[in-house]
Amino acid sequence: MQRRKPLGKLRLGVNIDHVATLRNARGSAYPDPVRAAKLAETAGADGITAHLREDRRHIADDDIDRLMAALSVPLNFEMAATDEMQQIALRHKPHAVCIVPEKREERTTEGGLDVAREENRLARFIAPLRDAGCRVSLFVAADAAQIEAAARIGAAVVELHTGAYCDHHADGQFAERDAELSRLAEMSRLAHARGLEVHAGHGLTYDTVSPVAAFPEVMELNIGHFLIGESIFMGLKPAIREMRRFMDEARA
Repeated sequence: MQRRKPLGKLRLGVNIDHVATLRNARGSAYPDPVRAAKLAETAGADGITAHLREDRRHIADDDIDRLMAALSVPLNFEMAATDEMQQIALRHKPHAVCIVPEKREERTTEGGLDVAREENRLARFIAPLRDAGCRVSLFVAADAAQIEAAARIGAAVVELHTGAYCDHHADGQFAERDAELSRLAEMSRLAHARGLEVHAGHGLTYDTVSPVAAFPEVMELNIGHFLIGESIFMGLKPAIREMRRFMDEARA
């Protein structure tokens, strides 16, 4: 079988949410997520991702203000589809807005948006963001109905949820892992065919990133929790550079 040619450089977005989680555990001013974002820039991150949750459990409003002022790489502003978050995004006009599902009782984002069920509401919600110049991304599972709906409502990007793939790998469920990886590959191709830019993320580690990075349709990976965890042992810059190495080798 002829190898498909990669479509371009694979970008790395570094999520700095859990630097803020550590800061908030003591209610102090440190560690500062903006400092982490600047270090990530110098380590080769192509963008910074930050999720301003409704309950402000990690990133705070002031963090977004300071990130917008400090960054020289694009900010990917993750948020729920609420009126409050829409107004914040419209005030800042970040490079990218990624709409994610959000429940107060969850530890982290569980699953993807149900775009197919909320197609009309999400179409109305993203229109002002798109008109303001933000690149709108929808965080979805590897499911054809969700991708088709995302294309219909005019999203620029879908970010495929890689959590199930990573969980199966961690649990030693290799048949299920490989099946999920095949679904991710197939849905990457479908999304690209529908004119969507394809991103991926959630739970990726050094052990799981390479197969996803090798998908030629995927243009960006967003990785956070693992990198912040590894930084405790090896430092943030080396952790990011090592992830960059795995990504580049897989892409080549």
